[in-house]
Amino acid sequence: MTPDQEISPPSAQFGEDGARLSYGTYLRLTQLLDQQRLETDAHDELLFITIHQVYELWFKQLLHELESARQAMFDDRLWWARHLLTRVHEIERILIEQVGVLETMTPQDFLQFRARLAPASGFQSVQFRELEFLSGAKDAAFLRRFRGLTEDEAARLNRRLDEPTLWDALVAVLRAHDLAAGTDDEVSASLRTAAHDRGGFGDVWELAEGLMTHDELAAGWRARHVTMVERMIGTKTGTGGSSGASYLRSRLDFRYYPLLWELRSWL
Repeated sequence: MTPDQEISPPSAQFGEDGARLSYGTYLRLTQLLDQQRLETDAHDELLFITIHQVYELWFKQLLHELESARQAMFDDRLWWARHLLTRVHEIERILIEQVGVLETMTPQDFLQFRARLAPASGFQSVQFRELEFLSGAKDAAFLRRFRGLTEDEAARLNRRLDEPTLWDALVAVLRAHDLAAGTDDEVSASLRTAAHDRGGFGDVWELAEGLMTHDELAAGWRARHVTMVERMIGTKTGTGGSSGASYLRSRLDFRYYPLLWELRSWL
């Protein structure tokens, strides 16, 4: 047997040898790159569509990671939950930075095609609402306010309303580690215990910090987003009929996990 024979896998099907998949077919690039359908001749409309489609792809990935992190918490696989939350944080930082690409479009350029967007609006992003519901900000009123939901979209959101949140999973972790979690006061006390006894509850504390970072980055995205909207359209009404930047600014103080923020005052 020659040295080449010794190191070559007997059934290698990489590259051109396999002839089953190519880069384009695996990623379905023909279909993907055919989804940017312009409504106008405005130069920057392609950028606008691309940015928002990329956001939706990242939202899909975030839902995948957060669902898995939630299950890992219920299974007390805290190392895996922390790992997935770290990935979530990096994706969320990308979402914040991506706003800068959109800001290379001037208000004048946006106005060339903005009127054609109505009544479409980012408010209608079902995946974004799923992320909020999963993170703990459940809002059944959204289903009543948004009349354009398909049956599938409404079913997805109703499922999110019924299923546990990431906060529910953290509470389950506290209980699994013999920390009281029956009321908000007990949860706060247990988190203080974990904070001051990281030798005994380090994994619990690090997990709580992972959720805190998720909350912080979500707040950072909201702040970056509203600034971009104000720069782009000022005080104009949103294309979907919302009050635009004023509505977004009213959400700036919102937090998924207020107990984690309050905890800082008691450490």
